[in-house]
This record gives sequence, structure tokens and C-alpha cells, in this order.
Amino acid sequence: MRAPLLRAQLETALGERASSPFTDVETRPWECVPSGIPALDASVGGLPRGAIVEVFGAVSSGKTSLALSMLASRTQSGEVCALVDGTDAFDPESGAAAGIDLSRLLWVRCRNLDQILRSTDLLLQGGGFGAIALDLSDLPQQSIRSVPLSAWFRFQRVIKNTPTVLLMIGREPAAKSAAAVVLRANLRKASWDGLSRAPSHGLLLSQTQLDIEVVRLRHASSRTTLSNKVHHNVRLHSYS
Repeated sequence: MRAPLLRAQLETALGERASSPFTDVETRPWECVPSGIPALDASVGGLPRGAIVEVFGAVSSGKTSLALSMLASRTQSGEVCALVDGTDAFDPESGAAAGIDLSRLLWVRCRNLDQILRSTDLLLQGGGFGAIALDLSDLPQQSIRSVPLSAWFRFQRVIKNTPTVLLMIGREPAAKSAAAVVLRANLRKASWDGLSRAPSHGLLLSQTQLDIEVVRLRHASSRTTLSNKVHHNVRLHSYS
């Protein structure tokens, strides 16, 4: 499938929800955009357009919540985004609760790594998305490690000089040196509703407190230049 055909199909699918998701990238200057997490933006200067941003961490580390906050920030700014869901695990209700404007989110439901890579490639070639999130969290790690580094560098070359942020989510870094920003999420504390009720047959997660370590940083905002050797620890509060 050629990029112009993909572009036409996506514009038809989005209908009137977005007037023109495919903007002329030549008129958009390279810039950093807010992540939706003020404390993180204060440390790294935002998310760089035209680059790969990786968020990784163990199971239940908060990496998905972090990624949803980033997608929420972009869709609330009026941009069209896409989520390439590696194992069809995305919950739209949770996404809406995180602040994502679902009318501006293209959800691509995949079943295996090959579908994920092909779908991501087509979306990147089509162009015009504010952010494309690639969720590899629940895939076998051995399969992800088998993807050649050249594949991630190819994705990076495709989005260079475009307004797109390619957000990769996984249990460990995959793009490695092809990524401009690499963030490690760690769950510091979780608060639950229902602990005082007895008997209780279930608890609701009311608040999570995350530590976000900036493992790699290779961009400069219009105001600040940051060293890729500097490590920051940022505490994030997110609410259900």
C-alpha cells in the first residue's frame, strides 16, 4: 500500500472529527511540545518532534499511564494521534479518563510484531500525526530484541523534520541509540480506595506516584540545552 492511498483512507476514516490531520510539514518548525506532565517538562524541556521517545519499565511501573498522559496532552492540543496497540490491550475508557480526546485518536489493533511494525511504518509514511504511540509492553521480549536496530533508525529517518513524536512503550528499551529521549518509569507508591471499608471485595486505584528517570536526552528546546549525561528523578502524581 502506497503512502497516498493510506493517507486517503485515514482521512476518510477520521471524517469530520479532524478538519485536516495531514498538515504541511514544511510549514511546521522543529520544536518541543509539552508532555502533559509539568514536572517532567521542567526537567527535559518537553517532547521533541521528529524524534523517537521511549518509555520503559517493569510490569505495573506506570509506563502506560505516563504514555496516556502524553497522548492526552497532544489530543487536547487539537492534534490527531495514533496508538498502535501491540496486543489489543488498550481500554478506551481508561484512555478517556486519562484525558485523551478519543475523537482524535486512531486506534490500530494488532496481534503480532509483524503487524505492529507494518502498521507503524504505514502511519509514519502517511505523515501528519502529532504523536504515534507504539505499545510493545505485552509482547515477548525475545521477539522485540530480534528486531534489527536499523529498523528503528529507519523510523527515525522517516519522521525527521516532521511534527510527529514516535512514542515507544515497552518493558525494556528497544530503539536504543535511535531514540532521542529514553525515560524509565518506576512505581514509588500506590494509593487505594476502599481500605477503610469492611468487608471489601475490591479496591480502586485512586493515585499513583511515579519516579521517572531520564536515561537519555538528546535534544534542545528553544530555551534550554540539556546534557544527555544528566539524570533527573521526577515525581509524578496521576489520578484515576
